[in-house]
Amino acid sequence: MRHSQLRAFHYVALLGGFSRAARALHLTQPAVSEQVRKLEQDHDILLFRREKKQITLTPQGEELLRLTKGYFEAEAQISEHLSDSGTVVEGELRIIADSVLHITALLGPFRKKHPNITILLRAGNTEDVLEQLRSYKAEIGVIGSLTPGRDMTGLHLGTTGITAFAARGFLPSGRQNLHLADLPGLPLVFREAGSKTRQKIEAEARSRGVILQPAIIAEGREAVRELVASGAGIGFVSEAEFGHDSRLVKIRLEDASLTMGESIVSLTQRQDVRVVRAFMEFAANTLARQEMPEPSPPAG
Repeated sequence: MRHSQLRAFHYVALLGGFSRAARALHLTQPAVSEQVRKLEQDHDILLFRREKKQITLTPQGEELLRLTKGYFEAEAQISEHLSDSGTVVEGELRIIADSVLHITALLGPFRKKHPNITILLRAGNTEDVLEQLRSYKAEIGVIGSLTPGRDMTGLHLGTTGITAFAARGFLPSGRQNLHLADLPGLPLVFREAGSKTRQKIEAEARSRGVILQPAIIAEGREAVRELVASGAGIGFVSEAEFGHDSRLVKIRLEDASLTMGESIVSLTQRQDVRVVRAFMEFAANTLARQEMPEPSPPAG
């Protein structure tokens, strides 16, 4: 197995084609194709399906891509370590969050400190976040879990309660609370199955012998918010994410004490990636300053 063969495979898989990989590597397309063919032949493995001038990764190819991402990332770290110009942190930082509200306050100050880092921010539920981190498709995640797994390193952002909410006037006038047993008789708007908030609500209801059947399942918190605001039903969200929306009112769940913890997480084996280390250190220092008590006024 040669470095050049792995590199050819990595770029073909990453860029989705032999011609794109050839341009990126400043090689001819036949040369890249031969490197990949030799890698497959020498190890008796099929890495790509080749159909009608299109290629897709086989399961073995997908696993090898996951490994080569780590391999070439380590190579870049070694190069940075040996370089004299290692003082400025630059590059791309991909963040996926189950709620961007938990992290937006950090991004402006972080970019001010590291102006050469470009941030890509997108949303996803907790399962999406962990999958994206483990497949090297994101560097930082924000999730509604305090125990994401042994392969993750995290910073706790705090814990808040979970509340139901509805459009103004949805419930009879003056009613501001519900019991779990009331919910099956109402239209419920849930997020997709990977949502931690949904999992907690359903688990709590089951423990009381109540089975919840959603009327609408929507992907993403914003979709749920807009559906609920339209009067389609009742949704659920953590208190910290409720925000300020004059169209909506909170509904207290009288017999349920549900909380949601949020954490910033990253893959432990990627802690030495410079953009990851820069962000995690910045977040840790910022959170530590927020937790420090205010100094007492001088006596007298």
